[in-house]
Amino acid sequence: MDAKVKVGILGCGNIFPQYVKGCRSFQVLEVVACADIDLNRARDRAEEYAVPKACTPDELLNDPEVQLVVNLTVPQAHVQTNLDAIAAGKNVHAEKPFALKREDGRRILDAAAARGVLVGCAPDTFLGGGLQTCRKLIDDGWIGEPVAATAFMMGHGPESWHPNPDFFYKFGGGPLFDMGPYYITALVSLLGPVRRVTGSARASFPERIATSQALFGHRISVDVPTHVAGVLDFEAGPVATLVMSFDVWAAQLPRIEIYGSEGTLSVPDPNTFGGPVKVHRAGSDEWNEVPLTHSAAVGRGIGAADLAYALLCGRPHRASGQLAHHVLDVMESLYDASDSGTHVLLQSTVERPAPLPLGLLAGTLDS
Repeated sequence: MDAKVKVGILGCGNIFPQYVKGCRSFQVLEVVACADIDLNRARDRAEEYAVPKACTPDELLNDPEVQLVVNLTVPQAHVQTNLDAIAAGKNVHAEKPFALKREDGRRILDAAAARGVLVGCAPDTFLGGGLQTCRKLIDDGWIGEPVAATAFMMGHGPESWHPNPDFFYKFGGGPLFDMGPYYITALVSLLGPVRRVTGSARASFPERIATSQALFGHRISVDVPTHVAGVLDFEAGPVATLVMSFDVWAAQLPRIEIYGSEGTLSVPDPNTFGGPVKVHRAGSDEWNEVPLTHSAAVGRGIGAADLAYALLCGRPHRASGQLAHHVLDVMESLYDASDSGTHVLLQSTVERPAPLPLGLLAGTLDS
């Protein structure tokens, strides 16, 4: 495919380099501009990464050359920046989370539909070689019928290393909204949509103390749950146990496992694009590592590239706003379940995104 979709990146923070590199690895994308509320930072990034134009956010949204806005702003700004880009007639691929409240996610979807543009959202790691291999193994029946799953993200928070850790402990942060999208998106891509959830959530410690060299001793008040334990009932039948925590010093738990009628699938870290992928079949005495069926030599930006193919070819894109909204609904419903002490039925559903084709050439997503 010779046609290119021209990309403007909004937000020039820590993850910007990964997106520039990831977008440039796909023939269908051309990065033409970057913008930040700090114009000097945008100019520095543009010079460092050879981006043709640095500008303000308003200038980016009003640039007729930009067809697709990759929104890398902070979570609290996602809703308004997404809506502003849509109002300007731009297609949008945003960093996670899609929004902080499900009604705001719905506003974004409705606005995009009314304006006739596409909206997508991270994470797109489920399009990497590791999780696509897992998807093929499940679809091909290697573990039989999936009946259950576990998903664990166990750590002690980012204050020991992150240059600006405060937002992780404010509304829109915490382990569920920070890391949950990777795990829940992976589960939905493998097992389909969630029907209902229940769970418990708490903030175990009222304050965190940064220990990085730059911020050593900086105190952070905690405003969100930092340990969330949930149960997800999927429409197709499987029941998953999910634990997301910033309160654990050490653990020996899998990232994700899928349990089927004929075996167990060990799923790699959903915050990465690679493996290893392992299967333990019924009657076997050991785990066997499975060669990846799809490339792991991809990065952040594959979701934006898939959206660009959708624009040019008229097919659905995989890391869609509908998928991200369903994941948001799951996360908010877990909080609602904890507050109410009940099961909560999901307000949304979504089609399981199509698997990637086999045998793709490097830098392409359509065979």
